[in-house]
Amino acid sequence: MTKKFLNKTYGLTTPEDLLAHYNAWAESYDAEVGDNGYATPGRIAAALWAQYPDPFLDILDFGCGTGLSGLALRAVGFETVDGTDPSPEMLAQAKAKEAYRTLTPLNINKPLTDGAYPVIVGCGVLSTGAAPPETFSTIMKALPRGGLFAFSLNDHALADPAYTQAINEWLDCGAARLLFKDYGAHLPGADLKSEVYVIEKA
Repeated sequence: MTKKFLNKTYGLTTPEDLLAHYNAWAESYDAEVGDNGYATPGRIAAALWAQYPDPFLDILDFGCGTGLSGLALRAVGFETVDGTDPSPEMLAQAKAKEAYRTLTPLNINKPLTDGAYPVIVGCGVLSTGAAPPETFSTIMKALPRGGLFAFSLNDHALADPAYTQAINEWLDCGAARLLFKDYGAHLPGADLKSEVYVIEKA
């Protein structure tokens, strides 16, 4: 019987526990989330394409995991997607999908290069058991003016007001503009939904 990891994800707190969890989950990740009807990658990709339908747009898939979001981005028409993730085992799974131009290890203690990408995607990344709320500002600061961040907050993240507060701090002062927000399916088999956002840096 295949070991299940999904239910253990949202209680993880330390970087060490997170890395060990995702390394161990990598081989069976696609099957487990697939069994639960993982819908968010396709929703983010469709929302981003509706805002910026340019196949040659350089996109960074931040926390790309096994590459399901990369596949979804390619499926809607984007052709230039790079991925980064802290888990080497997840990156190995992503590499096998051949959806990315480049794949690089993510050092969570090193800031992103400012202006390197006009668009960053964070599919399922901002959440309890993954990246903390302050990651939102880290990504927004790395975008150029007019750059887009397309991402999701699942029900667990939405239940923690720190995540939406991080977003509103940018929106309320005019540092960013909300282009798209939609609440819908995330992992229907686990009775989880997610809010998908596209935000433009002012």
